[in-house]
Amino acid sequence: MKKILVTGAGGLIGSEVVRFFANKKMQVIGIDNNMRSVFFGEKGDTTWNITQLEETFFNFENFSVDIRDRQTIIDFIKLHKPDAIVHTAAQPSHDLAATMPFEDFDVNAVGTLNLLEATRQLSTSIPFVHLSTNKVYGDNPNSLNLVETDTRYDYLDEAYFNGISESFNVDQCKHSLFGASKLAGDILVQEYGRYFNMPTCCLRGGCLTGPNHSGVELHGFLSYLIKCNVNEIEYKIYGYKGKQVRDNIHSYDVANFIDQFIQNPKVAAVYNIGGGRDNSISILEAFKLIESISGIPMKYTYVDENRIGDHICYISNLEKMKADYPSWNITKDLKTTFQEIYQAWVSKK
Repeated sequence: MKKILVTGAGGLIGSEVVRFFANKKMQVIGIDNNMRSVFFGEKGDTTWNITQLEETFFNFENFSVDIRDRQTIIDFIKLHKPDAIVHTAAQPSHDLAATMPFEDFDVNAVGTLNLLEATRQLSTSIPFVHLSTNKVYGDNPNSLNLVETDTRYDYLDEAYFNGISESFNVDQCKHSLFGASKLAGDILVQEYGRYFNMPTCCLRGGCLTGPNHSGVELHGFLSYLIKCNVNEIEYKIYGYKGKQVRDNIHSYDVANFIDQFIQNPKVAAVYNIGGGRDNSISILEAFKLIESISGIPMKYTYVDENRIGDHICYISNLEKMKADYPSWNITKDLKTTFQEIYQAWVSKK
């Protein structure tokens, strides 16, 4: 494998994947038209990340291409003939999707279809990795039996101690429009795998995070929380007493798994990718951890209304990933991840 195409190259996972494969001396082609600045304004702009990547790696080049433009995508992939494709581009906010439903669906579902069909027209042997989301399960995880402690909610049933597996129900629940558009893309990736026997993979991410995240209130839980602490900005907790739980995985560990899949691809694979139980944390617990690192008290207010479709407790079960790829594991624990994000925001400040 010599050439890899990365969509959303300026985003958190996209830029990590670019770095990972560029460091392996591969030719890396990026697609990123900075739609994040359209979604989130100036604070979501990723131009700085693309510029940094192009200045750092001679073997990386980015193209400002819109994945919604079907013919342009088909022509682009035929021209560049990548050996593998990693699709990370997305409208990533379930809150924002309700205000721009057409843009959300066109990016997350139609854009994914355009890339899949363009790939199929070139070759059915090209590994295609899609960054999906745990929001494909909608709010079904909230139907599980939970126990409330002083700082978090957790699963009451022993069967879910290690988290939610890939067989969990995605149907007959509230997803948010974002969850629905991502589920459409997820199913398309699986179907292209099964119907055309293509090596495709859906990675249903929990909280993917890292120092290169342009975190904003509507997307980027840990990055935005730590940004608020560093800059002494008031953070708003939306419902569930701040005890809602997420499992967090560093973007490097995501890129590392993508590399392992590309080296040994499977047809229509689906994996829940996150930090697992060891890297799970509630908002209240996250406040305490960042305060211990920065020494700055967290400023926050509480809004007694949860976000629509928000998970009360979500932990990714990593057993299937580790069984299929036993040499992969989490390499960055929660404290290391917090420290890296903290240092990134301090340097920007």
